[in-house]
Amino acid sequence: MSGKGPGFFSDIGRSGRDILTKDYNSDQRFTISSSANSGLDLKSTLVKSRGLSSGDVTAEFKYKNKVVNFKVDTESNVLTTFTVSDVIPYAKTISSIRLPDYSSGKFEVQYLHDHVAFTLGVGLTRSPAIDFSGTMGTPSIAFGAETSYSTSLAKFTKYNAGLCFKMPSSSASVILGDKGDSMKVSYLHQLERLNGGAVVGEISRRFSTNENTLTVGCSLVVDSQTVLKAKLNNHGNLGALLQHELTSKSFLTISGAFETKDLDKNPKFGFSLLLKP
Repeated sequence: MSGKGPGFFSDIGRSGRDILTKDYNSDQRFTISSSANSGLDLKSTLVKSRGLSSGDVTAEFKYKNKVVNFKVDTESNVLTTFTVSDVIPYAKTISSIRLPDYSSGKFEVQYLHDHVAFTLGVGLTRSPAIDFSGTMGTPSIAFGAETSYSTSLAKFTKYNAGLCFKMPSSSASVILGDKGDSMKVSYLHQLERLNGGAVVGEISRRFSTNENTLTVGCSLVVDSQTVLKAKLNNHGNLGALLQHELTSKSFLTISGAFETKDLDKNPKFGFSLLLKP
């Protein structure tokens, strides 16, 4: 959760979710970025996944409370995002459009205060989709919900709810999703004696199919530059990750996925290299 206020709905369960999912991948990714004192940041990324290569170039310019971001990919898509912070106290606006799809325009307002937070997004079309999420509480306990409404269909297409508790060395969350068809319960405990690592357990259930998945994971800070992560679920899916900081803000990440119940299957490996001169 955010250190200020209850955080946004997307923050519920984030700390445990990051240990189980963040930076795990099965592709090869190379990124180089640079920053200038003028406020201009440049980033180029090349990705090879399943034998296909792609890439993008991002330019971001910051001036006072405004940020303009341009992203061009190898499929000739241009994503433009304009963010203004503190339009009113505790609020910011985000406008975005992905060309050449002129119907992709969206306007979003985010508001984060001491005991309440919400986001409101509206598509810039004649029959827009409206996305709303809100949370109430404190940095220690928060309840929230999110929903999407399609004006073209005149019905709600998504509604989820969540609850989060955060204590000095642990946190727990419950998320009811997929219009009430699924539930995820997670618990994270910090391992202060192991250089700030953590262990997390997550139980997910889909009610329509009676399918249950239990996943356990951990992160271990080996030293100030190296982090190890691992995860395993009851279906025999094992994942492992090593992330090492080569220089300041430059990282090498290597991850692998294995099927422990079918060792004949080839494991999947991925790596990511982020260089920031």
